[in-house]
Amino acid sequence: MAGFAAPRKFLNKFKPKTTRRERREKRSEFAGGDIEVWTRENADHAFINTSLLRQARSHRSWCAEHPGNPSNERLEFLGDAILQWTITDRIYQAHPTMNEGELTDLRKSLVNAETLADIAREIQLGQWIQLGAGELSAGGQKKSSILADALEAFIGALYLDGGPDKARAFVIKIMGDRIMSQADRLDEFDARSHLIRVCVREYSRPPVVEIEQTGAAHEPTFTAKVIVNGVEVGCENGRTKKAAAQAASTMALSVLHARGVDIGRA
Repeated sequence: MAGFAAPRKFLNKFKPKTTRRERREKRSEFAGGDIEVWTRENADHAFINTSLLRQARSHRSWCAEHPGNPSNERLEFLGDAILQWTITDRIYQAHPTMNEGELTDLRKSLVNAETLADIAREIQLGQWIQLGAGELSAGGQKKSSILADALEAFIGALYLDGGPDKARAFVIKIMGDRIMSQADRLDEFDARSHLIRVCVREYSRPPVVEIEQTGAAHEPTFTAKVIVNGVEVGCENGRTKKAAAQAASTMALSVLHARGVDIGRA
């Protein structure tokens, strides 16, 4: 019959049903979604090529379950180079009296998985990372390695979509005052190596570092104990084994100094 329009309720019976997972993924699509608000607030940028933004958040575990979608690993590679260059340029200008070794140590203290993961947590990047079912159930959105990689991937995507100035401004923004404050704590960055040299010189043997892991598998806490010449002189916690060992070594150096050990000429 001409002009006949089937009732919407009738037509809806023939529409394919969507699963809960499909509806969740649909809500998290970029176009018009909250991710656009997030990128404007954190990077002062609205992506033109939203496929770059989608790729930046796509972990390889998610891509394995969604064939044909590229993971964020290539963008991570690019973002790491941009991050390294930006920080190198920044600290070179900010610290004109530092020598090459000091500049290298400062850059390492800024560009490492632990620092990048902390920054990713601060800007709440984890909520946007797409993970496979297994990685998601294991708490992957809180894992330091995944967070750090995703942050570098986002920097790479930002560079490609917004240009070098946009990427550079974002890196400087997220680093905040770390660029200056880390320089004041540079002696702590490689405390473990320094402690080893002190102990070998003073006691003819290196310190013993014992590390224990507690907490959930996806968000562990590591406790490091430093034993020097048979006596425990430092105990600290950290999100990674390396961080805990460095913190405990810093404490150990302070204790040895208080006991009259010369820790300045190792």
